[in-house]
Amino acid sequence: MSFGQGGPSWGPGGPGESRTPDWAALAEASAARGRRKKWLMIGGGAVATAAVAAIVATAVITTNGGGSSGADKNASELPAPADLPSESAPGPSFSSVAPPPPPDPKDYIADEKKDKAPVTVDAFFPGKKLTMGDRVYAKGATARTESCATTTQGALGSILDNNGCDQVIRATYSKDGVAVTVGLAVFGTEAEARKAAQQASGGLASLSGSGVPTFCRGGSVCRRTANSYGRYAYFTIGGYTSGKNVTTSAKDVYKAGDDLTEFTFRQIRHRGEVQASAAAGAPVA
Repeated sequence: MSFGQGGPSWGPGGPGESRTPDWAALAEASAARGRRKKWLMIGGGAVATAAVAAIVATAVITTNGGGSSGADKNASELPAPADLPSESAPGPSFSSVAPPPPPDPKDYIADEKKDKAPVTVDAFFPGKKLTMGDRVYAKGATARTESCATTTQGALGSILDNNGCDQVIRATYSKDGVAVTVGLAVFGTEAEARKAAQQASGGLASLSGSGVPTFCRGGSVCRRTANSYGRYAYFTIGGYTSGKNVTTSAKDVYKAGDDLTEFTFRQIRHRGEVQASAAAGAPVA
């Protein structure tokens, strides 16, 4: 007797006989059933994997094709960059010719051919007093002459004449018993004025009057200076109105002489600045 496929099988003795099962046949049948189940599982897994891949691909295509934002777009769909001009706008142009330098103020006081401003007492020594820092000097007598030698003492007169002095302007200033006379000698050129100052010997004659008594005359010791700037040589003589001799410790006399020297230099320089500015067409403060 035999059963259908997969059932037990007995040998030729029939059911009435006690027989041992055919274990080999049973094992082969069980193995066949295991192989069929395994292939069914593998087949089912492959189908599921294919289905998931299809869903993902569909989602990617849908996302890329939807155009939701700039970051999700294909590079071919991004806007092209704005067109830039092939040439930049022209910049400012500058002349290659350098402007002429401004006039040098000293040129206008170095030679009488350019120094055309009036030469007067008030042009160089204006007002009734002179203030230098916290020091105020009262203005005394003034004088102007073309006889240069008459304004000097000792050898200075001949030195001025020999170098072509045209005129001398003098002014006296005083403060607290100290008086200083400053003399401005005018020449035709800078070289003449410089030479006169370098050769200076003797000194300027003091100018008294207008409240200032005679000083630095009769052998009293006084302080003398000599300088030049442009076509002008300028000299000072300073001392005590009491006739007392000046020593190196006389700070008040030295300070007064230095103040008058500095003021005269500034006046000469300003004269050049005014004329240079006028030539350049620029206003002067």
